[in-house]
Amino acid sequence: MISLSDRRKTVELITEATGVGVSAEKACEELEISLRTYQRWTAGSCIKADGRPHAQRREPSNKLKAQERDNILEICNQEAYRSLPPSHIVPALADKAIYIASEASFYRVLKAAGQLQQRGKAQAPRKVSKPKGYKATRANQVWSWDSVP
Repeated sequence: MISLSDRRKTVELITEATGVGVSAEKACEELEISLRTYQRWTAGSCIKADGRPHAQRREPSNKLKAQERDNILEICNQEAYRSLPPSHIVPALADKAIYIASEASFYRVLKAAGQLQQRGKAQAPRKVSKPKGYKATRANQVWSWDSVP
């Protein structure tokens, strides 16, 4: 996004360039904006600020309802599924001909509820540091236990 002060400066520069005979298209090209953007900024009596942050957006029509999210959490917390990740829960439900939501929706709901961490009895993944490397600058300087003679 370009701030309102930068827009004003850009419009000022383009106006100055067109005043000395440069086409608006060439001036916009030099400032790396499209002519259409310049026209949109200067439409009306004043330079318009970016309206995207304040835009009113509709909720997606396919957004899960609160009842559906609660149903997903209830199923994930059942004894049979408590230790399984969504990648195992969804196919297990599909085997029983039950479809609640997609695997991605399961992950999204669990993350929002703070339940998307290590599930089950498996140990949490641990960070293993990379082994120290050695660099030989001459013959017979670095030896390894598995080297072939």
